[in-house]
Amino acid sequence: MSSSAPRHELLGRRDECETLDRLLAGARAGESQVMVLRGEAGVGKSALVDYLVANATECQTLRAAGVESEMELAFAGLHQLCLPLMGQIDRLPGPQRDALAVAFGLSAGSAPDRFLVGLAVLSLLAEAAEEQPLVCVVDDAQWLDQVSAQTLAFVARRLLAERVALVFAVRVPTPGPGADRFRGLRELVVRGLRDDDARALLDAVVPGRLDVRVRDRIVAETRGNPLALLELPRGLTVAELAGGFGWPDARPLASQIEQSFVRRIGALPGAAQRLLLAAAAEPVGDVLLLRRVAERLGIGTDAATAAEAAGLIEFGTLARFRHPLVRSAAYRAADPGERQDVHRALAEATDPESDPDRRAWHRAHAAVEPDEAVAGELERSADRAQARGGVAAAAAFLKRATELTPDPARRGARAVAAAQATFEAGAPDAALDLLVAAELCPLDELQHGRLARLRTQIVFARRRGGEAVPLLLDAADRLERVDEGQAREAYLEAIGSAVFAGRLGERGALRKVAEAARAAPPGPRPPRPADALLDGLATRFAEGYVEGAPLLKRALRAFRKEAGNNGDDVMRWLWLTWLVAGDMWDDEAWHELTTHAVRTARETGALNFLPLSLTYRAAVHVHAGEFDAAATLVEESTAILKVTGNAYLGYASMLLLIMRGEDAQAWTVLDARAEWASSSWGEGRSIGGRHYMNAVLYNSLGQYEAALASAEGACEHEDLGVYGFSLVELVEAATRSDAPESAATALRQIEERATASGTNWALGLLARSRALLSGGQSAEPLYREAIEHLQRSRCTVDLARAHLVYGEWLRRENRRVDAREHLRIAHEMLQRFGAKAFAERAGRELLATGETVRKRTADSPDRLTAQEGQIARLARAGLSNSEIAAQLFLSPRTVEYHLGKVFTKLAITSRHQLPQALPDQDQNRP
Repeated sequence: MSSSAPRHELLGRRDECETLDRLLAGARAGESQVMVLRGEAGVGKSALVDYLVANATECQTLRAAGVESEMELAFAGLHQLCLPLMGQIDRLPGPQRDALAVAFGLSAGSAPDRFLVGLAVLSLLAEAAEEQPLVCVVDDAQWLDQVSAQTLAFVARRLLAERVALVFAVRVPTPGPGADRFRGLRELVVRGLRDDDARALLDAVVPGRLDVRVRDRIVAETRGNPLALLELPRGLTVAELAGGFGWPDARPLASQIEQSFVRRIGALPGAAQRLLLAAAAEPVGDVLLLRRVAERLGIGTDAATAAEAAGLIEFGTLARFRHPLVRSAAYRAADPGERQDVHRALAEATDPESDPDRRAWHRAHAAVEPDEAVAGELERSADRAQARGGVAAAAAFLKRATELTPDPARRGARAVAAAQATFEAGAPDAALDLLVAAELCPLDELQHGRLARLRTQIVFARRRGGEAVPLLLDAADRLERVDEGQAREAYLEAIGSAVFAGRLGERGALRKVAEAARAAPPGPRPPRPADALLDGLATRFAEGYVEGAPLLKRALRAFRKEAGNNGDDVMRWLWLTWLVAGDMWDDEAWHELTTHAVRTARETGALNFLPLSLTYRAAVHVHAGEFDAAATLVEESTAILKVTGNAYLGYASMLLLIMRGEDAQAWTVLDARAEWASSSWGEGRSIGGRHYMNAVLYNSLGQYEAALASAEGACEHEDLGVYGFSLVELVEAATRSDAPESAATALRQIEERATASGTNWALGLLARSRALLSGGQSAEPLYREAIEHLQRSRCTVDLARAHLVYGEWLRRENRRVDAREHLRIAHEMLQRFGAKAFAERAGRELLATGETVRKRTADSPDRLTAQEGQIARLARAGLSNSEIAAQLFLSPRTVEYHLGKVFTKLAITSRHQLPQALPDQDQNRP
């Protein structure tokens, strides 16, 4: 970071300075501002940051800088930025305060979710900005540690109505992993100076008069890079300048500038060079620590004077290099032995009580051969990092501990642990490399089993095809001999892998896995819900739906009971229990499990899990006809995924698109997403899902032959959570396409499944399907039975469709008056849901009875957005702004901003009027 005095006017930067002026004005006015300054090294990002800070009058400023050597220290960059505000930590809500205290090592506790830490930082900044506008700048953000970069990117995307400006300076091309976290934020690309400004700057720094042609060549070679213009001519003779820096240099400009700094450092006395090396290796800039190091290395006070006189560093309250390239030049120019000596001195001078992790890291860099004492210290640092939620830091500590472990057996164990942490930190390739290293060491049976299971988890995370199935079976077999609980979990993961592989997996893979799982040891006592789930799925795929149903119902009951005791277990296996509940048509289990999952994820700040739970909960809302609520959750899930960088979850959004009947858009999106899931992820189950959704869409449009073809395509493979729904669509399509045999075959399977399930949803769909295949007056009691069952379920879309097909049947029986009653109910319900195509189908039938169909009025231009609606519903339920903010990962001020817009659109003045202005839209009964 540049430490020179900030200037209020920058040569050739009028446009950039005006942009920053507007940014400051917006923050002062209560409109949060976020900006990423991108540009090559030396182009002037730090100068613009200095300009911003210098002009942030009447604002509080916070500064931090990423340092390459600190990239493995969890929350290092975040702690540096927030340190001046830590006196306000007690103002935060309890969970946020505790999470931030644990993350910064101020207190002990379980590892906080890093996004709960992000919410705490958001609240901390918002709280500080209430007193005075706040300007936060992070220079060299590409070097931030991973969790700090992710947390600050989260904060940047959640700011809206706070008096906060958050600015990141990022070098391009991006050398560090942190910079990608800021993609998608507002950017200001900082380019080189225009030629006339570059010539003026060069004339100002080069003594004597340059030949015009030489000057133009220098400007062209530097591409207007200010630091290059200032640094590259230094130390060159008139003769060298005459040739335009001597021989042309093909190296990147940053390398040329760094080499210029290397030359300048090399011209200093040896003691000054060693002091610069120590400052480069010490990322905080602690001047007192550097003095202790200088004493240990025999460096006198004149070394600091020489380094400052050369314009390379300043020693004030903190040690500040003139530019980050000076730091890298000082470190890289030293030979390995000099670096080890400096790190050893830094370790000795660092307090082991107050900063044990930096001390361990310096000891590791000083080590020249395996050293168990240092490896053990790194392992303890990894434990501390893990406890603070710094998985990436823990992975780095464990990897270095592995390298320094002399005993082969202990080295293997640490390599497996390092691989696990590395995988959890989002680096699967590096994790696989560590597993290869672990396999070269003597491992016991448990470690072999853990290694095999981790390898398959990595394979499954990369591609949800069947490749992981045999690997998981091998891992489960190994684990059976040493840990029955882990072995059963591996079998459950193997079944899940085979389920997702679907028709793209090996033929008979599910049955093979199920048979192997049935032979597994019984597991721990008392059995866990996961054990009941494994037994149910193993029986389901080995013997059949009917045989597995009692066990799966028992498993779902166990998970619902567990939801009140152990949220982690429910969250961990939701990806399977949700599919099972859908396959069993168990809408109550769907409702309870997803409600619990969303609530728990919000309360614990588990943003890695929250998008999945929001997606599953949104799908429940779609089946309940609560399309607006579903859209709100889909929007929230998508916004969080942009922050976390995880893969997009498209099921609920596609289902919503289909149910709304937006046919052209739906087909395009559906085919594209299904193709991506099957080709990129190997997820054959998505093919069945695409056919099912096409069948729904075609049935809604009254294109029954196409619906039949799609439903038959879906039923070519028995996909968990898809097949039963597809059978229901097939019956409706086949009865309207003169394909009674296909309908009868599908009905027999529905009868088996629905009877085994026994839920009102299942029995309602069964009665509706029977009615469609029945002739004469035998159909009417079945239609009424379907309506009665579905009225007792949560699935009001299917209830509306039951009224629709009943009304259609009544019209064909020439009972127009009776038909109108049910078609009117169906039409009104489907319109209220927003199921456009199904509503139009009901409308056409109503017109055929002679009824006048009222068209739905166009949406008001002042209709609430999805997020406004969500905030309004929570406020209607009695939650305070702070409570709403905590649930939605916003600041209270942003909630207040949205509520202001809600009040304006609804023409009300207080939240007490919300119940009347915003009726409960979740009640979708006729």
